[in-house]
Amino acid sequence: MDAEFKAWIGNRLVLQVALGNVKVPLRGKLLKDGGETIRMRIGEGWDVDIYKAMILAVEEDSMVMLPA
Repeated sequence: MDAEFKAWIGNRLVLQVALGNVKVPLRGKLLKDGGETIRMRIGEGWDVDIYKAMILAVEEDSMVMLPA
């Protein structure tokens, strides 16, 4: 799955992430592939590292295309 993450760097995404028994969507911009983790910017300047093992799905953020 590593090659798949590199293709998404710099794009706005929605990640489906598993947190225990809960599945949550995370919306943000993919910044970096760090081996076992990825770095994603969520909101204004809030960067988080997410373990790849927690990621269930990756999709392009369709909300980016909507006018404000």
